[in-house]
Amino acid sequence: MTVRYLVISDIHGNLEALDTVLTVVEGRYDKVLVLGDLVGYGADPNAVIDRVRGLEPHCAIRGNHDKVAAGLDDGESFNSVARSAVLWTYEALTPANREYLTKLPAGPQAVDDLLEICHGTPFDEDAYLFDDLDALRAFEAASRPVCLFGHTHVAVGFRYADAALEIVAGPGDTAGLVLEFEPDAKYLINAGSIGQPRDGDPRAAYVVYDDEARVIRHVRIEYDVAQAMRRILDAGLPRSLAERLQWGE
Repeated sequence: MTVRYLVISDIHGNLEALDTVLTVVEGRYDKVLVLGDLVGYGADPNAVIDRVRGLEPHCAIRGNHDKVAAGLDDGESFNSVARSAVLWTYEALTPANREYLTKLPAGPQAVDDLLEICHGTPFDEDAYLFDDLDALRAFEAASRPVCLFGHTHVAVGFRYADAALEIVAGPGDTAGLVLEFEPDAKYLINAGSIGQPRDGDPRAAYVVYDDEARVIRHVRIEYDVAQAMRRILDAGLPRSLAERLQWGE
């Protein structure tokens, strides 16, 4: 039986973006995969966690902001803006939602024989995967032919076959991409960010994966960026976190 997975990552407390995506995809998926960073940066961490919990994800893993917001990490590696936002998030979270973040497992996590998910990379949940060297190391560490990841907020795809690495979808050109997984190839697919894209496209990003057809589709969708910006400013969070939403940076 075909299973259609909705894959979401890096929501970062952006309720407007998440609610828009969930409205559009309603009734079009069977299970949900969450690649981490539910919170941090945005103004609605509790509402976002409540939405995600209500989805009853098939598999959900933690991100680096989730760890700090849960009190599992001190956030010393964050820049000053990110750290101030995540400490605000820690104080804003309800005890129940903080506990939920605490219990999220680290990636990678296997979904089935073909697919695994992680936040950063298969070799380190907090490492960033940007270039060819990062990708080669990730392919070596991966336990499944396909790994879906997030963390960079940049939708991109890598393919490895016949000892050759190629980018099958580069930053800025993944919207509407439909990719069929080949039996003898391996893939690393970044789902992009719902709540804070950084690839020059301010639209929310998500992925839909069909396990029987072995096909994955990248989707971008407009949401009320202005309202998300207002919520950040009204919460007293750094202005830069609001302004960057309109540029997708």
